[in-house]
Amino acid sequence: MTDELASERLVLRSWTADDAESALGVYGTAEVARWLYPAMDRVPDLAAMRSVLDRWIAEGPRLIVPGGRWAIESLATGELVGGATLLPLPPDEAYEMGWQLRPGAWGRGYATEAGAALARWAFAQGVEEVISLVRPANKRAAATAERIGMEWVGETDKYHRLRLQEYRLRPGDLLPDLRGERAG
Repeated sequence: MTDELASERLVLRSWTADDAESALGVYGTAEVARWLYPAMDRVPDLAAMRSVLDRWIAEGPRLIVPGGRWAIESLATGELVGGATLLPLPPDEAYEMGWQLRPGAWGRGYATEAGAALARWAFAQGVEEVISLVRPANKRAAATAERIGMEWVGETDKYHRLRLQEYRLRPGDLLPDLRGERAG
């Protein structure tokens, strides 16, 4: 895993033990956790969040590049606004990207920006496509996937024993203004 990915307003960096309180503001909220279950339950308290972070930190060096788990931090404020993942997804080891933001950070385009950063990272490492899996009722996540340029593939029950909406992104599909290319 790379230690840091950057975008215009965000840095995606490795989790640290000091992130526990801020991370609880993401993974401890029912509004976020409802979309993560059964892959992850709502984290009930600070001690449990520390345990989750310890596990993620220990798992990091064992993940095959481009996989990883990142804290999403605002460059302007240094505030932790969420988390992002790019993980191999059994049974076929496709790379699934995901983003989770604390509710106070919703509506600012951070999820789109973080998702685009993850996609750019994956494509730079030779991954030919990434997917996102969205519960049918999660309109915010579906809209984010579409803003990144992801194509709706259809419904699937192949993953997590749930019926999910599958979105796919290939390098040429990433919307031009999200490619991270600089003018001039």
